[in-house]
Formats: sequence, structure tokens, C-alpha cells
Amino acid sequence: MADEAPEPGPPEDEADPWSPARRHLSQAVHLALQREGFAGTLGEVERNLGEPPEGKGDLAFPAFRWAKALRTTPPLLAERLAGAIGSVPGFARVSADGGFLNADLEALPFHLSTLAMIARRGDRYGSWPATGPSVLLEHTSANPTGALHVGRSRNGVLGDTYARVLRARGFPVTTEFYVDDLGRQAATLVWIWSIPPAQWPTEIREALPLVTSPEPPPGAKPDHYYGQAYVPAFAYMRAHPEAESEVNALANRVEQGTGDLRSYRRVPQAILEGILSSLARMNIRFDRFVWESDLVVDGSVQRVLERLARSDKAHRAEDGALGVDGRPFGLPEESPYVYATRADGTHLYPARDVAYHEGKFERAGRVINVLGQDHRLHVQGLFALLDAVGESRRPETLFYGYVNLPEGKMTTRGGRVVLLDHVLDEGRRLALRELETRRPELSDAEREEIAEKIGHSAVRYHLLRVQPDKPIVFRWEEALSFEGKSAPFLQYAHARAASLLRKGEATGGPGTAPRVPSRAEAPSSWDPRETALVRSLSRLPGLVDRVAQDGSVHLLAVYAHDVAERFNEFYQSLRVLDAEGPLRQLRLALVHASRQVLANTLDLLGLEPLERM
Repeated sequence: MADEAPEPGPPEDEADPWSPARRHLSQAVHLALQREGFAGTLGEVERNLGEPPEGKGDLAFPAFRWAKALRTTPPLLAERLAGAIGSVPGFARVSADGGFLNADLEALPFHLSTLAMIARRGDRYGSWPATGPSVLLEHTSANPTGALHVGRSRNGVLGDTYARVLRARGFPVTTEFYVDDLGRQAATLVWIWSIPPAQWPTEIREALPLVTSPEPPPGAKPDHYYGQAYVPAFAYMRAHPEAESEVNALANRVEQGTGDLRSYRRVPQAILEGILSSLARMNIRFDRFVWESDLVVDGSVQRVLERLARSDKAHRAEDGALGVDGRPFGLPEESPYVYATRADGTHLYPARDVAYHEGKFERAGRVINVLGQDHRLHVQGLFALLDAVGESRRPETLFYGYVNLPEGKMTTRGGRVVLLDHVLDEGRRLALRELETRRPELSDAEREEIAEKIGHSAVRYHLLRVQPDKPIVFRWEEALSFEGKSAPFLQYAHARAASLLRKGEATGGPGTAPRVPSRAEAPSSWDPRETALVRSLSRLPGLVDRVAQDGSVHLLAVYAHDVAERFNEFYQSLRVLDAEGPLRQLRLALVHASRQVLANTLDLLGLEPLERM
């Protein structure tokens, strides 16, 4: 047995355990279809292979479309294809069922090949070879007006996870944060902090009696300190026309390129740094920052306006404002126009957004924006303006639903928010309390480090596990749960697998993947829990491919829970370390593969794999 030739497996550069099976089956189906008179491509056939309902095989080919083209019925075509195909490498059976061709894999070779691939690729399992085009993904882009609330952080969590998946799929990705420092919100804060707090209007001083310095005190986060003035200052500005005029004049000077940009950016820059430090706690970072004011300074916005003014699609309002008719792009009849300038010729946000996107198109082949569902009309207006200035390219958009509180929608202006920092601090506190009970042998520093990783992972997973376009009702007890569909549940499964591998180190030493038994050595009959686990592990590369196409990152969160659940069922029900011979070897290989897939999936989700918990 020791001299036996190794089992033939997939090529060394193969990324997906299912690729050889899909390739062999599609080749066989394509050849059989050609004999029936089909002139299409192999790629068309492979793209139509799918996963049948449980109990109907491992891969299925629907004959309906092809039967229509070949002027026969789907059941009859499926029967003829099954008869013509015969045997396919890697498959035990190919059969017709109604209008479908169903194929059953040879289970043992597939399972062993999957385990071998995971062991061979290690941290790269789930990743694909480098491909193109380059991707520019903009996300979060929160206005620099205060600390980030947990609702807006959903944007960052979705965007960062999507970027991780795209990179795993082989795309070169750049993440960007667009700093909207020219909006009236930012200008309101710049205005109030340009006045010494002692000279603030009475209404604002009474709302913030403890604020006495223009600089944050030691230990204070700048986004919290400066941002606390936003709600009272905005309310005051709305109620006092003279204050609103001051804010507008301040914003207009910068928009026209005549303001002191360095002085103007002082507060927004400080707030942005605070926001970024909060996001970094959840493993969210950016490759590039684009300041809206820079688009004015470098002339990009002016060039857009000049082209728009010359366009035959331009619309002039009675007061002179310049825009376009957005109805062909879905804007409603009651508000059909999107304007790029005010009546006085000063530019509005849509003009700056067009300039920003034209810069994006120059920097990448694929442009993706992550936006709240309340931006749908804005996107349609952007498309109308891009069309009017002769820009044919369009960004893709991943929309996400609101994060609401039980009492209603979060609103910064209304002061009804749950700040991200507070949620992360509470998550760390609850995790620390659990660790003090469960792991008293750890040092304080070790418990603090683990608690921080558990806490921020719990919040991040809570924001990921729901389909992006569905709303979330934020409840503390769910976000910080350490049971059920939660990050701590996944982290504990990873820690359990790591513990089992440490106890089984005699198979090769620390960090060494246990050898996968050969087909001759491995048991021919597997426990259903072993089969379910390895099948689950085999799905990661295909899932990465799918999510990279459509941004359905919640599927990755669902998948991670499925792997953790199946692993728990496996190790709680079957002996691993007490098993003997090839069975022990096989089960250790299953544990190693489970730990690897959990680690890789947690990394894609931006969560922390823990070795001990």
C-alpha cells in the first residue's frame, strides 16, 4: 500500500473542487447535443449546469431551452442525451428525470479530492487566479459631520466584504472613500467651530454646556467631540436666516475656489480620522480618499458644467438653473429634473458626482458603488447627467436597506442613533464578562484582546447576515448574541477545530495538514455527517465566484454558519482522536479542512478566526 501510486487529482492550479466535474459533464452534454444538431458553444452548456433538488443528483442540465431549438420535447431530449452520454469521468450515473439530465458524482474520489485540494491550497482555498478587469469600489463615504452610527456602518461592512470577495475572485480592487466636504452639513459644522464656543449663540451653548474649547480634550475622539455640535447647530441655522446665509456663503466660497481650503478642512479632517479609527476596529480600511473640494480645485466640475451647457439634452429652468430631464431614466413626473447648478450658476452635488465618476471610469474597468436604498433616485439622476455630457459608462450599484431601531429609523439630524463606537464597546464588555467566567486561566491582556475580536466580529456579522437590500431592526440582544447565528458561534467552531488539531499534532507537527488517505486506504462507506461536512466545504470557491458577480455577501455569512453547524455535528457525534488507523487519519483531515475553510470564510467576512476561546 505504501508503494501505491497517488490518486489522480485536479491540476495544481485548479481552484474549485467542482471544476473538473462540471468540465467533464458539460463536455459530454455538449458532444451529445451536437449529435442532435445543436451548434452552440461549450460555454453555453456549462453555464446552464445547476444544482438539482436534494435527492436528484449532484449536477443537473435542463433540457427545456435546447429541446425548443431542436424541435422536440424536454423529457425526450433528456432521455436521448442520457443514452448518448453513457459514462462520464468522475460520475457514477447520468440519468434523465422529466426535462432534466441529472448526474451523480462518484462520491469517494470527489470527497478525497476536495480534502486534498483544501490541504494543498491552504489559505488560498476559496481564491481564484488573477483576472480582470480592475475594480474600483466606493463605500461608506459618510459625511464628515460626526461619529458613525451603526446604521451607516452597514455600508462599510457590506462594501469591505464585497471588496474582499472580489479580490479572492482574482480582481485587482481599489476601495475608495468619497469625502463630501462641500455639502451644507459639513459647512454647518465648519461654521460653528470657526466661532469660539464662548461666543456661540445661546441656544447652542445651552445644548452643549460642557464644550468650552475649540480642540478635543485629551482622550476624546474628534468625531464625537466635533460632531456633537451638528444637531443643535443645524437646528439653529434652520431657524435663523442670518446663520443660514453665513453657512451658505462659507460653502460657496470653497465651491468657487476662493475659500481657505486648509482652514475649511480642519474639522472635517479630524472627524474623518475618528470615523476611520472606528471602522478600523471592524477591520475596514481604504486604499484611497477623494475630497469633493479637490474636484472643484482641479477644474473637473467646471469641465462637466461646460459640456452640459453645450449638450442638446440640457434643460434650463426659468430661474436659470442648469440640469437635465431625468424622466427617460426613471425620475418621477412630479420631480422630473435633476439640476447641476443653482440659479446663480454655483454648482450642486450632482455636478460634482458626475466629475467624480468620470475620474473613477479613468481609474478602473469596473466601478461599483455601495449606497442606501434612499439613493435610488439619485442614481437615476446621475445616469441622466452622464448621458447628457456624453459619458457612456455607468457604475454598478449595491443597494442596502436601512438599519432601524425598534422605535423607528435612525436619523443623525433627529439625534436618534446608536453610535458604532458604543456598540463595539458594549460587545467587548459582554465578551470580556463571558471570558472571565469561561477562561479564568488567561491573563487580563489575553482576555482583553480576545474580547475585542469577539465583540467587533459579533457586530459585523449581525450587519452581514441579512440580504443587503432588506432592512435590519437593530436590537442589542441580537447584535451581541453569543449563541445561534452569530460570529461567536463561528469563532467557537474554529477554535474547537484548532484545539482538536493541537491534540492530534503527532500526525505531522504543529501547523502541518494531516495527510489525506488514498482511495485504497479510506473507508468506502462514510457517515452521513462526514459526507455533509465535506460537501459543505467543497462549496466555498463556487460561492466566492457567485458573490463576486452579484454582491450577495449575505450568502457567505449563511454559508459560514452552515459549515460551523455541520462541523459541530461531526465532532460531537463521531470519534476523532480516539479513532484508529486510516479512519483517524481521515477524520483529522476533515477537522483540518474544516478549520481551514472556516478561517478563510471568516477572513472573507472580515471576522477574526480565534485559536482559543
